[in-house]
Amino acid sequence: MEHPNIHVTKTEIARRHIKEMVLSGAVRPGDRITTREVSTALGISETPIREAIRSLESEGWLEVQSHVGAVVKGLHPDQIREISALRGRICELAIELGAPNFNEARLNKIDKVVDELEEALNLGDFQQFASKNYEFHELLCDNPQSPLCYRLLNNMLGLMSSQRHGLPPQRARLEEAQKEHRRIRDLIRAGEFQAAAEMAREHERITGDFLIRAMKELSAPGTPDPEV
Repeated sequence: MEHPNIHVTKTEIARRHIKEMVLSGAVRPGDRITTREVSTALGISETPIREAIRSLESEGWLEVQSHVGAVVKGLHPDQIREISALRGRICELAIELGAPNFNEARLNKIDKVVDELEEALNLGDFQQFASKNYEFHELLCDNPQSPLCYRLLNNMLGLMSSQRHGLPPQRARLEEAQKEHRRIRDLIRAGEFQAAAEMAREHERITGDFLIRAMKELSAPGTPDPEV
């Protein structure tokens, strides 16, 4: 969630642009990203773009190869399993620590995002669904009691996106994910924070397992493209 009155540097603008290129499917694992194309798109110099690339390399989004430059980095199943476990534990802890912060104003924001997720799913707008999905998880973690959880989650947002791995969205999984979102919301509204935290952890595990299966199926010889 965007905080007001925070100056966004050119490096951060470049970071966001490159991540959006990956998340939208405009570039996929193995594709090259040049400072020149980003500079042209954003109208900024290449120096902050190089800084953005170094930052994204350290976070696992890109890999800088000799004589090639920056390429989009794919993830192995073991890495996805680790990321999903970390995300699950981070969200679990953030909900537990941030329980006092789930007041009516925060709950109304969560309700609104859940409704917007439903609308995006009904319209088949999977890019909007992904955007609102990030917002939902940010609302769970962006509490005064859990600032480090929020920061860590933001560093990992998008790493388990289907598009990031060259996979088309699959409606059946998104429908199940939306049920999990509603279940987490309902538990928080009921004041059952421990159960909500456990559900958030389980939600991330299910997402990770699904992505691993989908990647294996896609790489299997003679496998048809997954349905949206």
